[in-house]
Amino acid sequence: MIPDGTGDSPLLQEAARELEAAIHDARVAFDCIELGEIDRAHTSAVTARVAIDAAVTAVQAALAQAASRPRHDGWKTFSC
Repeated sequence: MIPDGTGDSPLLQEAARELEAAIHDARVAFDCIELGEIDRAHTSAVTARVAIDAAVTAVQAALAQAASRPRHDGWKTFSC
């Protein structure tokens, strides 16, 4: 389920999808550890990490995109 706060931003929608995938993969890794399936747990943990990295990249891109757009009052928004 994509949160409502993503609006029409494809970057934020992608970040949300990647985070959902990471949650799923982390749960699978957790369950595999409980079942003693260490190889599968490792694979799922790695794919969770890759999904998180992809989400971080998408959020950074969304932030950069927002910072480059002029505000409604004509000023640009910059972050420190």
